[in-house]
Amino acid sequence: MYFDLNIPIPPPSGSLASTQTQLKKGKGKQEPSRSAAFTPAQLAAIEARIDLLVYLGYSVLAFNQLVKTKVEPKTFINTLDPLLRQVKKRPGIIYLKRLTILLDEDSEKGFGLTNAQSNLFSPYDIIALAPTTETSFSLACLTHTQPSPLSAHVISVPLDVPRLPFRMKHTMVRTALRNGAAFEIPYASALDNNARRNWWAAAREVVRVTKGKGLIVTGGGVDVADLRAPKDIGNLITFLGLAQNMAHDAATTTPKSLVLRAQTRKTYRAVFSEPKVVLSGPSAVVPAESGETVEVKSSGEWPPEAAPAGVALEASAARLKKRARDGAELADSSRTEGARKKRKGKK
Repeated sequence: MYFDLNIPIPPPSGSLASTQTQLKKGKGKQEPSRSAAFTPAQLAAIEARIDLLVYLGYSVLAFNQLVKTKVEPKTFINTLDPLLRQVKKRPGIIYLKRLTILLDEDSEKGFGLTNAQSNLFSPYDIIALAPTTETSFSLACLTHTQPSPLSAHVISVPLDVPRLPFRMKHTMVRTALRNGAAFEIPYASALDNNARRNWWAAAREVVRVTKGKGLIVTGGGVDVADLRAPKDIGNLITFLGLAQNMAHDAATTTPKSLVLRAQTRKTYRAVFSEPKVVLSGPSAVVPAESGETVEVKSSGEWPPEAAPAGVALEASAARLKKRARDGAELADSSRTEGARKKRKGKK
C-alpha cells in the first residue's frame, strides 16, 4: 500500500455559498456559514490527477489545503469537506484531509492553532506545519508536536529555495521525531528545471539531519505531468543517501504510522484506547485499587503481565523472601563446611 499525503488543492474559484443570518432566542445573531464551490474545470482537473495516481499504484491519498495567513473563525473556510462530497468514490482508495499552515514572521506569535479553535481543525485527518523562519521551526518541532488535540504530525521544510531559511538543529529534529512527527520531502520540485538544484541541496540536508528516520516522500505537484510512480520515486530519493529499505519505507511504512498517530488527536494525550485484560477459562472478577475490575482465573494464579498492583507486589515480596532464605541457608552451609575443613587441618 503506497501513500501520497500531499495532493495540493487550489483555492476554489467558484462563488461562496452563504446561508442567511438567523436569529436564535437568547443568543442574538449567528455568523453566516460559508462553503467553497469548485468550478467544473477544477473538479475535472482534480479527478484526472486522482485517476493517474490510482493508475500508478497509490491507495491512500491526502488532499492538502494550504493556509498562508492566521486562522480566524470568521474568515477560515474548509474547502476539503465540500470537495470530498463531489469527488467520485473509488473502491479500495482512501481519501484523507490535510491542512498545511504556513508559518512566517507574522504568524510566529500566533497563527490560530489554539484550543479555543479546535473545532476548526477537528475535521482534518492530518495537520502539517510549514515553517519559514528559525523561530517558527523551533516552535513547530518543540511545541506543536507534543500530544494534544492540535498536534502537528508533518513538518514541511521548504526545499525549492536557494538556501534553507533556518538551521535544522539535531536537538529540535530529535525531539520532533520522538514526539511522532515526520519530515516531508515533496518530489515535485526535483522535476522543475528552475528549482531542481535547490531541491537536491536542501533534501540532502534533511536526510543528513534526520539520518533517514521519520521521512515521508510526497508529490506536491499541481499538474498531472509532475506525478511519478512510487518505485520511481524510491529510486530517486536513494541518490539523497537513503538506503533502499528506507526509501521504500518513506512511501509505505512511515506514512502509515503517521496516519495512525494522527488519529490520536481525538483521544486524550495520544492514547489509542483503554486496555482491558481478559483471561480465558473459568474466572472471577476482582476489584483493583484504581476502581477498575480485573478478571482472573478461579485457581487464583496470576500471570505476571495480568496481576494487579497489590498482587504483583505481594508476589515479588514473597520471591525476595525466598531468595533471601535460600541465600542464608547457602551461607550457613558454606560456613559449616569451612569450619569442618579447619578442624581437619588442625588434626
